[in-house]
Amino acid sequence: MSTLVAGVDTSTQSCKVVVRDAETGALRRFGSASHPDGTEVDPAAWWDALGAAVAAAGGLDDVAALAVGGQQHGMVALDADGDVVRPALLWNDTRSAQAARDLVRELGDGDEAVGAQAWADAIGSVPVASLTVTKLRWLRDAEPENAARVAAVALPHDWLTWRIAGYGPAGDPTAPLGPDLDALVTDASDASGTGYWDATRVASPDAAGSGREGYRLDLLELALGRTDVVLPRVVGPSSVAGVAHPGVAGADVEGGALLGPGAGDNAGAALGLGMTAGDVAVSIGTSGVVSAVVPERTADGSGLINGFSDATGRYLLLAVTLNASRVLDAARAVLGVDHAGLSRLALQAPPGADGLVLVPYLEGERMPNRPDATGTLHGVTLKTSTPAHLARAYVEGMLCGLADGLDALRALGVRVERVQLVGGGAQSEAVRQFAPQVLGLPVTVPEPGEYVADGAARQAAWVLAASRAGGEADPPGWGTASGTVSEADEVPAIRAQYAAVRDR
Repeated sequence: MSTLVAGVDTSTQSCKVVVRDAETGALRRFGSASHPDGTEVDPAAWWDALGAAVAAAGGLDDVAALAVGGQQHGMVALDADGDVVRPALLWNDTRSAQAARDLVRELGDGDEAVGAQAWADAIGSVPVASLTVTKLRWLRDAEPENAARVAAVALPHDWLTWRIAGYGPAGDPTAPLGPDLDALVTDASDASGTGYWDATRVASPDAAGSGREGYRLDLLELALGRTDVVLPRVVGPSSVAGVAHPGVAGADVEGGALLGPGAGDNAGAALGLGMTAGDVAVSIGTSGVVSAVVPERTADGSGLINGFSDATGRYLLLAVTLNASRVLDAARAVLGVDHAGLSRLALQAPPGADGLVLVPYLEGERMPNRPDATGTLHGVTLKTSTPAHLARAYVEGMLCGLADGLDALRALGVRVERVQLVGGGAQSEAVRQFAPQVLGLPVTVPEPGEYVADGAARQAAWVLAASRAGGEADPPGWGTASGTVSEADEVPAIRAQYAAVRDR
């Protein structure tokens, strides 16, 4: 009988659970459940969705290991009784934009440029509204009574792993182990997105110690005003982070289901895709992400590139836009069509849409850091006032934002040999055909998959193998799904006309 492992993706929009064979990676079962909309969410909704997704996947009683991948940066503040202090602020909540600006200036003694570089040197990134550190500053300033109650700060995947292990609010029947805040765990990839953890302070991903050596308490104090809060223990990528409560997983497995440390969603996807040096992933989901795995952390003071850790002990450079698949959704709403209809319309217009250009800052923007920006449409004429031109302008505008991220990676010396186009937006025929014209490279589109959940499952298999081997093992070589390659000649005019209006 094969050994099974499970991977969970607790994303912005839903919870997805995959059950895979630990040796081969073959998919055995799958389940999903929706999350509520909004940029702040009661984490209880994630717990409920996990239960529904697990049930849809046929339960997890037979899995030997489990790991959770999750949306990064979300602030889950807990009090001493394990209760959530206020709804979690998600990565795409921009109310802390001013707090981000304040933190940058303060670390630079009033000089924004100096402060930006100081933050990049300290943590690998320049704070923007997405990062947890800015949300803590906002909490301190906007809700001081809630800030005073905070006894621990976790991220979405940390909190869900804690709940799976049986911990939770005092008196909650689904949390038999109670509110042990010291049992909170995380991993390097998600810790590196908080804004108060420095990977370079840790000797190695599996170094002995408390698991809290990398935290920058001085930066935490700058944000929250104090440091007497519990921060999750950072666990190495193949280390056991705990054991699932049998009421959730592993009831039929001797010793229970081992828990992996989990990962941030982008690091989980990179692990699921099997990314190596030279690979760049362009992910079109709720956010747009251009990512590359590299051996050393960067310190980009421009703020265009975040230097995070990955889920294997290396680093993951990220350029992140707030506006990706929702740009396509907005185009659908404007034109009254479904995704297939939007694609058909866009393919009817010529490259560059005869000069119609959308700057797609529909929800502000993170790269570049313009949280208060709005979208703008340029080049509207009688000729371009057609559904086809508008459809093409929306698709090209979204892709141009991602192309800027690819340029920012190259500017840091990142080698780009293969571009993988993933995420829900990659299923659009128009996106697949336009991407090489905009990015200037052929793109590989892997078969559709749950890359974050698959990465979490692969980590679970790695943790299981390392545990059985006494602590040392390589990640399982599951390989990646085959894909199609989309090729087209680059059309420089598309990006040239976008660049001409982007900064107006």
